[in-house]
Amino acid sequence: MLDALTVAVSAAALALAAWCGFAAYRDQPTKDWHFIGMAVVTVLALAQLMTGIVQLARGEKADEGSVIFVSYLLGAFAAVPAAGFLSLTERTRWGSVTVAAGAVVLAVLEVRLYDIWKG
Repeated sequence: MLDALTVAVSAAALALAAWCGFAAYRDQPTKDWHFIGMAVVTVLALAQLMTGIVQLARGEKADEGSVIFVSYLLGAFAAVPAAGFLSLTERTRWGSVTVAAGAVVLAVLEVRLYDIWKG
């Protein structure tokens, strides 16, 4: 797996979490700019998903198993879009908290993906 991509996804996710957390602190719901940020993080997670699948297809192996690795990749890809969808149903500050929590979950999943790949 590409370490630089893992770091980029983690940093973008934590930046999104801080941004949405600040919006929640200011008692604001998610806005269009937040959804653009979510899209950027999601595209990075998609790039990581595709990279991981290509590396597995080339014959490289995750130290803890391919099934769990792909499962974590899919979960990492879905974390921020799921939180964004939930924030659309909650148009208060708690929608921003939901996105911030989803972004923190993504950052934690990135650490776990690194562990699964490297052992």
